[in-house]
Order: sequence, then C-alpha cells, then structure tokens
Amino acid sequence: MTDRDDMQQEEKARRTTAAGDLWPHLKMILDALRASRQRFALYWLGGAIIVIVSATAYGQIRLNAWNKPFYDALSRKELSAVTEQLLVFAYIAGALLVLNVAQTWLAQMAKLKLREGLTRDLFFQWLKSHRCFRIASLGEIGVNPDQRIHADAQRLAEVSTDLGIGLLQATLLLISFVGVLWELSEGVTFEALDRKIVIPGYMVWCALLYASVASFASWRVGRPLVELGAQRYARESEMRFALMHVNEYGEAIAVSRGQKLEEDRLHQEFDRLLDVLRRIVTATTNLTWVTAGYGWFTIVAPIIVAAPAYFAGNLTFGGLLMAVGAFTQVQQSLRWFVDNAGTIADWRATLHRVGGFRQALLDIDKDGLDARRISFEETFDDRLVLDELCILSPAGLTSLSEGHVEIAPDQHVLIVGEPRSGKTRLFQAMAGLWTSGSGRIRLPSAEHVLFVPKRAYIPDLSLRAILSYPSPSNGYPEEAYVAALMRFDLQHLAPWLDRVARWEKELTDTEQQQLAFARVLLHKPRFVIVDEAIESLSPHARQTLFDVFGQELTGTALIYVSGPRSQDKFFGRVIYLTLDTRNRLPEITAASGAP
Repeated sequence: MTDRDDMQQEEKARRTTAAGDLWPHLKMILDALRASRQRFALYWLGGAIIVIVSATAYGQIRLNAWNKPFYDALSRKELSAVTEQLLVFAYIAGALLVLNVAQTWLAQMAKLKLREGLTRDLFFQWLKSHRCFRIASLGEIGVNPDQRIHADAQRLAEVSTDLGIGLLQATLLLISFVGVLWELSEGVTFEALDRKIVIPGYMVWCALLYASVASFASWRVGRPLVELGAQRYARESEMRFALMHVNEYGEAIAVSRGQKLEEDRLHQEFDRLLDVLRRIVTATTNLTWVTAGYGWFTIVAPIIVAAPAYFAGNLTFGGLLMAVGAFTQVQQSLRWFVDNAGTIADWRATLHRVGGFRQALLDIDKDGLDARRISFEETFDDRLVLDELCILSPAGLTSLSEGHVEIAPDQHVLIVGEPRSGKTRLFQAMAGLWTSGSGRIRLPSAEHVLFVPKRAYIPDLSLRAILSYPSPSNGYPEEAYVAALMRFDLQHLAPWLDRVARWEKELTDTEQQQLAFARVLLHKPRFVIVDEAIESLSPHARQTLFDVFGQELTGTALIYVSGPRSQDKFFGRVIYLTLDTRNRLPEITAASGAP
C-alpha cells in the first residue's frame, strides 16, 4: 500500500469519526449549557427570539400580500389607491424595522451568553482535578488548549446563534408562504394532447424540487470543508503558539543568533497553514459554482414557474409579483442549507474541536492506558507515607530504595535519582498529577502540603498576591510579607508589594526561585515537597533556605527530590530511586477527538 493510500484511508477514518461524533458532541455541549448559570438567560433570550422572528414572518406575509393591491393600482394608474398603499407600506415597514432591531439585539445578547456559558464551563472542566496538566500528555487533543477555550468557543457560540436564528426564520417563512403559494397555484393548467392538466400546488412542488437539487449538490460539493475547517483551526493555533514562543524567548534567540533558524521554523509552520488554506480555497471555489449559479438562476426561476398562470389570465400583474414573492420566500427558506453550506461546515469543525476537547477532559478521570493505578489517600495522623510505591512512565518503572517510607513533619529527607530516573514523575505522583503505577501515597490535607516545582510560577499579579497564592492576600499581616521577603534577601521588593506587573520579566531566575521559597515561609505548611528547585539557588540563598527550615520552620518537613550531586548534611535521611527500563508505559502519540 502506498503512502497516498494510507493518507486517504486516514482521512476517511477521520471523517467517519467526525460524523459519528456530531450528535454526542452536540448533546454534551447542550447538557453543559443546561447546567450552566446562564441557562435562564438563554431560555429567556431563546423565547424572545422565537416571538420576534414569528412576528417578523407575519409582517413579511403582510408585506407580500401588499404587492397585489399596490401593483394592480399602478397598472390601473389610480393615484389615490397608490398613495393609500404607500401609507400601508410605511406602517408595515416601520413595524418590521423595529422587529429587525430587536432581533439584532437579542441575537447579539444570545451570542454573548452562549459564549459565557461555554467558556466558563471549559474553564471549570480544564482546571478541575489537575486536568490542565494531564491533558497535555494526551497528544494532539491537548495541544494549545487556549485556542479551543478562547477562539473556538467564541466561534462556536457566534456561528451557532446565527445558524439557529437563520434556521428558525427559514422554517417559519416556509410554513407561512407554502400556503400562499399553494393558493396562487390554483387554476394553473397545462395543455397536452388536447387535454388540460391541473397540478395542485404546482408552484410549491417546483420550489421543493428546485431547492432539493441545489441542497444535494451543495452538500456533496461542500462536504470536504468540514475536515478542512478542523485542520485549519489546528494549524492556526500552532502558528499562533510558534509566534508566542518566539516573542517569549526573544532575548535568548537574539543572543544565541538563532533568528534564521526561528525564521525557518516559522516559515515551516506557515507553509503547513497555507497548504490547508489552499485546499479550502479550492473547496470553497467548487462550492461557489453551485451556490452562485443557483443564486443567479433564482432571479428568473419564480417568473418562469408563475408564467403559465399569468399568460393564461389567471393572475394579474400584481398577482404575478405576489406569486414571485411567495415563491422566492419558499425557495429561500428551502435553500437555507445551500446558502449556509460553508458556515455549517465551519460550525461542525468548531463543534468537533470544542466537543472533542471537553470530552477528552471528562475522559481523563477514567482509567487510562494502563490498568495499574497509584492509590491516593488523605491521612489524619500528620504523616506522609509512600507504601510500596512504583511509578510507571515511558522511561520505565521507578521505585524507591525503601518499600515503606514514613515521614514526620520535622524531618528533612533527600530523594536522590540519576538523570531520567523518574525524579519529576515521583514529584508529580506525590502531587496527584501522575497516577500510572502501583502502591499507595498517603498525604495530609492539601492546606498542610506545599509543592515547589523546578520552575517557579510567577503569575501576573501583585507581589502580595504572588506570595499568598493561592490563598487570599488579606489572610496575612503586612509584617509577615515584609519578613518573608527580607529573610530571602528580597527586601528591595517590599515597597512594591501591591504593584501588579509581569514579575517574571522583571525578576531574575534566582529571585523568582527565592520568591517561591519566601511563599513557603509565609504559608508555613507542615510538608514542603521540592523538585530540584534548590539547585538554582546561589550558595548563600541555599544556606538561607536551610536556616529557615532549621529555625522558623522547625516543625515543617522538607522532602527534596534531586540528583546525586545534591548530597547535603542538612538532610538526615536519604532515599534512592532506581529505574527498571524493561517495564515501560507506551508513549502517547495521539488522542481521540477532533484535531
């Protein structure tokens, strides 16, 4: 089998999956909205839109009926009757103008509330139970979640509202004008073989046949846009991420003279995006042959259909224009799919991206690729316990030199491992982020344990909020903040406690790590678990940290996971990590869900 055959089969499989996921994803999104706080506003807006659209449809029926007396009066050159009908038109048009403005406001509010409900739900699902960390390891579905939560949710809300209102309008107009067109079809006769043939509802059937042919053709031609739309959104998010990455590390790129390499990488990402965009241009052009051709022929189609009744004398000129108007309304309602084929493809693509992402978040809590799971328990005896703990990862099976590890709040424990022996996985496992493996981890409640990762997290908040994170900043006295900063030689930051800035740009890496440990001093937890972060401190700052645990935090346990060079007399206990590479967790190369 050739590579081309493989690609065709893969693309076919993706399309089949996308089609099968349409209704489950749609139902899931609707269930999420029904459970959101915005549901009552959405119910109210939906009801109001139905009322306004129904009133607009009635107004359009009255406007269509107005054609007959107005144009008949024109044909008879009766000035008084024409003037009277112009006044009627003013009333109808004025009412429709008010309804149109009301519908616009309701539609915009519906988009706003729909986006609010979707985005807040995704916020909750993404940040629940460590999912924001765990989904990053699920392959393509976990790439650039910001794109799915921000841009895709926004697009889904806007397109869903436009399509929903458009479909409601088309349905009501179809129901309203089919009756009008059926009545106007009465008396239309055809002569064939010296016989008169009467087809009840002749113009209705013509409109149905005309729209059905065009709808089928547009669906057939526009079907590839669904998959191409999903690919486009994925490539757009990757392009955006690449640009953000260059902007974030602009200084490092400049001093390393890596501009040319980064430019080439950006060109590669852009070329991937352009490849999808070119295919979208081709597919859209093919669809335009159908939609535009249908639109141009629609100009004369109603007249051709109504001509037999007009030339037979069964319709006046005003009646002809009324029939043309009714036929146009019916076929426009029936051609809703034709006019919106590209938009529907875009809607399905965004639905699969948002729905697939949300489904992946929900599935994270289920059993993963390996049935072996680490057991987590909360203790009430103020002890941290690692019982027969083994951590399974793509690198292998990591275990501790002691089968049963019990740590009291006043102990200082060093856990040593060689490079790639699973040190960070152990840290993640104790934090509850990594669950593949076996054994049991028993930790006190979350407020008594503080984790310090390799790289300090410095959010764009005030220094006061950074130090108290994630607790409220008003939970500690002013002197506690100043004392914590001064203890780690950061007293020059004390005057700026309430300044909000991008501190990760203003502080050095060492200062950021010192700020992270100043946060430890402020919180005073019972257990502090650190992943190699002490290595980034200067010798003086390192000694300061050990002094803090020997003086201010005498009742706090320090568990430090690091490499073999981290041997220090401060730690009264050393535990070693071993790695068995014969037992591995398979690498995750892809994940289910929309691309």
